[in-house]
Amino acid sequence: MRRIKRFIAAAAACVFLACPAWAERPRSVGVGGMPFGVRFTAEGVVVIGFSEVEGAGGRVNPAKDAGLCVNDIITAVNGVEISTAEEMIGMIEAGAGPLTLSYLRGGERGETVLCPVETEGGRRAGLWVRDTMAGIGTVTYFLPETGEFAGLGHGICDTESGELVPMERGTVTDVVITGCEKGAPGTPGELRGSFTGAEVGTITKNTACGVFGVFQKIPEGERMEIGGRESVHTGRASILCTLDGGGPEEYEVCITEINRGSRDNRSFSVVVTDPALTEKTGGIVQGMSGSPVLQDGRLIGAVTHVLVGDPAEGYGIFIENMFDAAGM
Repeated sequence: MRRIKRFIAAAAACVFLACPAWAERPRSVGVGGMPFGVRFTAEGVVVIGFSEVEGAGGRVNPAKDAGLCVNDIITAVNGVEISTAEEMIGMIEAGAGPLTLSYLRGGERGETVLCPVETEGGRRAGLWVRDTMAGIGTVTYFLPETGEFAGLGHGICDTESGELVPMERGTVTDVVITGCEKGAPGTPGELRGSFTGAEVGTITKNTACGVFGVFQKIPEGERMEIGGRESVHTGRASILCTLDGGGPEEYEVCITEINRGSRDNRSFSVVVTDPALTEKTGGIVQGMSGSPVLQDGRLIGAVTHVLVGDPAEGYGIFIENMFDAAGM
């Protein structure tokens, strides 16, 4: 394919579950285009940095000495599972002697021994961790019968490693789009929004081909037939996205290249051709991930990435790939 080398997610190969034949899937779904907020708690706490601490023998870093790395996910301390940064800190400060840490690194589990040092302020490990993530994305489709939905078209990933964040729990909240930072060559733009605080659903699965969950209340939206990968063609198409408080709007795009064998989240190339969208956003921006892609009156996929060098260009995922990831 042409000069597509550097890209970012517009809001990361795909592991698929066994699924029924295409004919057994829904022939139509509710079309999204509305924004949603997600609060995401990882399985354990994620190591995000280190700092030296002053002990009796001088400045040391116990966490680094234990062999921990940025992006490791600490899941247990002395065999006790943890899920928050507060739990981790509490066990370090209240403990005595070395601590055995269980962790995940690149999908592999391991153990190490951490030896916190005594300082004037208490026991310290020289470790910075986080336990939650939050962001804004766009709903791709929902099932009017059950409230199940899919969004993003790619997974929620660690910003440094690019790896999927193992999910313990996630909640969906209402979000209000308040503005947009326009994209420019080399500088991706993003939608700005605020969480209303109202929990409206649950995230049940985080995959490389989308985030999946269930709404508490069935959203409003047009029902549309789905189009398989063989129906996708180059040329005119459109996307649905929300750029302000007025709800989803339809904007013209052009599909320029198609990889029919794609099983990941980069199935076809999209170029923004709508002057109104270019004027508002500069093209595809973060937060538009999951925006439904429509062609010939059918839902064929979702926007997933924007090219770093040209915000008018990006990738989309086949709707079939999202169904595969959902297990449908």
